Amino acid sequence: MSVLLTGANVVLPDGEVAASMLIENGRIAAIDAQSNAAAIDLSNTTLLPGFIDVHIHGAVGVDVMEASSDGLNEISAYLATQGVTGWLVTLVPGSDENYASVSAAVGESMNHSEGARVLGIHYEGPYVNSAQCGALHTEFFKTYSSPQDLDSLPVPDNAVHMITMAPEVGGGVELVRELKRRGWVISIGHTRAALSVLDDACAAGAHHMTHFMNAMAPLHHRSPGPIAWGLSRDDVTIDLIADGIHLDPFMLRVLMKIKGASSISLISDAIAAAGKGDGDYQIWGETITVKNRRTANASGSIAGSVISMLDAVNLLHSLDVSYTDLARMASSNPAKLLGLDHDCGSIEVGKRADLVALDQHGQVKLTLLGGRSIPNPR
Repeated sequence: MSVLLTGANVVLPDGEVAASMLIENGRIAAIDAQSNAAAIDLSNTTLLPGFIDVHIHGAVGVDVMEASSDGLNEISAYLATQGVTGWLVTLVPGSDENYASVSAAVGESMNHSEGARVLGIHYEGPYVNSAQCGALHTEFFKTYSSPQDLDSLPVPDNAVHMITMAPEVGGGVELVRELKRRGWVISIGHTRAALSVLDDACAAGAHHMTHFMNAMAPLHHRSPGPIAWGLSRDDVTIDLIADGIHLDPFMLRVLMKIKGASSISLISDAIAAAGKGDGDYQIWGETITVKNRRTANASGSIAGSVISMLDAVNLLHSLDVSYTDLARMASSNPAKLLGLDHDCGSIEVGKRADLVALDQHGQVKLTLLGGRSIPNPR
């Protein structure tokens, strides 16, 4: 099947260009092409690579910790309307039985999703610091003693597997070495680690940091911890929750200036309440309140977000971040982090036609998943 996209400003890795694009058999066949294929007019839109969310706990009332494959598919369908074409099912610390049931649902959804592709699984914990627990439940936190400990973190066949961990927990640096040996994507988060421990973890294979500045020891001029370390390391990438709540917009500008678009990925960290509006929601065994797009649990801690990747892109675009940089942060950097950049994450000939067209107001006009169109439902 062939289709020609016309009229859009196309965001390529090195900048925007007004060009047509030929898609054949679900992949980008040519840019600035002429063809007799059926055409889709995307005039007055900007065409970006589809967004990839590596950290999301749920949406539209579905919590991944309780979801069947049908529930995960509901999330996938919603995410596609928000320009997301791939995502990692992100688990909070839970029981071994809970982990096993979610992993089974992920494996099934990877093969049957009609919306955004389920790319794999992201364990946020359980090897994290209870002093930086955020909204995570500490009764499920663990320390590491042997490779057999990882048997309790099941992963479906052919799934990307990512973990957020704190290297200062018992056995933490050895854990990084074992995770690296097994091919995990390792991210440092929910941490108060000292510089020497962070250096050791990085040398062992941890080169990314989860929701940077959130759930980390705060920056202090006499006690440089994870934040100072992450800012100083050119070989460490970070991800951000760009909702204007987890990080003040001024801090987003600061992080863009220091780390640059090439080192930043955007995440939603969305919970089941995303897409549902204000109200009280039973999530993770407690009541989480959403008011004016801010989440809070009973103790008053922020408990994830209710944004989509589209919201994050639009907020940063309002701060004068270019679509070229946003394509890196929302698509190509996450794809590279997950080891998928050979196949998706940027608009290049030969890659999957996972694309999103945004209108002049930053709203989704069309999402393409492997060349298959999902119109904006509005």
